[in-house]
Amino acid sequence: MNYRLGLIGFPIQQSLSPWIHQQFLKQAGLEGDYCLFEIAPDRPFEKEISRVKNEQLDGFNVTVPYKKRIIDCLDDLDEDARAIGAVNTAVQRNGKWIGCNTDWIGYTTGLKHHYPSIFQNTTSSILLIGAGGAARGIFYGLMKEGFTRIDIANRTQSSAEAIAALARTNTHTSVITLQEAENRLAQYDLIVQTTNIGMKPNVTDTIISLEQLHEDSIVSDIVYQPLNTEFLHQASQKGASIHYGHTMLLYQARTAFELWTSKQVPVDDMDEQLKRKLEGS
Repeated sequence: MNYRLGLIGFPIQQSLSPWIHQQFLKQAGLEGDYCLFEIAPDRPFEKEISRVKNEQLDGFNVTVPYKKRIIDCLDDLDEDARAIGAVNTAVQRNGKWIGCNTDWIGYTTGLKHHYPSIFQNTTSSILLIGAGGAARGIFYGLMKEGFTRIDIANRTQSSAEAIAALARTNTHTSVITLQEAENRLAQYDLIVQTTNIGMKPNVTDTIISLEQLHEDSIVSDIVYQPLNTEFLHQASQKGASIHYGHTMLLYQARTAFELWTSKQVPVDDMDEQLKRKLEGS
C-alpha cells in the first residue's frame, strides 16, 4: 500500500512534518509520501478542504490557524478532539473523515521522556501561559495524567476561563493575569509557554519576565523555531531545567502516524536528530 498523507495550515512551507513522517514510513517499511497543502487565509476554506480530500489521502494533519475551523469540514470527532475542541489529525475510516487530537499526548509523552520525575507527584503546581488551541490540548493532557493544580495566565481572561471549564472535579485551576503570573512564578514546579511569542522572526520577544523564577522549576516552551527561545534562554540563566518544543511535534506525529497506518514506530534517536536539524536551521 502506498500511503498518501499531508498537512494543511498557513504558513507551512518550513514545516518539518514531511521529514518526520518520511522517517516513520521508512522505519515501518511502508511506501508513501507526505505533502504540504498550504491554505492562505484569503482562500475559500471549505472549497480548499474539498480539494484536499479529492487528493485520495489516507490522512492529514492540521496546524494553525485551522485546528478549530476544520471541525465543520469533518464527519465526526473522537473523544479527545471533542473534549478539547480542536483537531490536529484527520483519519479516513469507512469513507468518513474523523477528527482526532494528538497534541495532548504529544506534549505529555515528550515531557515524560525528558522529565519523568514530575509525573511521580501529581500535586505539582503547573502554570500554563496562553489560552489558545495548544493550551487547551496541553491542559487536557496534563489533566488526564492526574495533575490536580493547573493555573492559566492569559491576556484575555475569557479565553483562559473557557479552558478552565474543562477541569474535572479534582483539578483546581485559577485564571490569572500575566502580571500575577510574573509575581507568583516561584510557586510553580512546571511553567509551560503555549503561545507563538518568541517564534521566528521575533526571536527576542518573551511573554513575561522570569525574574521570580525558582531554579528548581521546569520551564517548557512549545515554540521550536528557534529551538532555544529567548524564554528558555532566560530560564536556563536562572538555573531552571528547560524542555524544548520539538518533542511535542515529534510525539504528536508518532501518534498520528499510528492512527493512519496502525503501525507503531520507535522514535529511537529521532528526538536528537530533529533537535540538530532545528539548531542548524
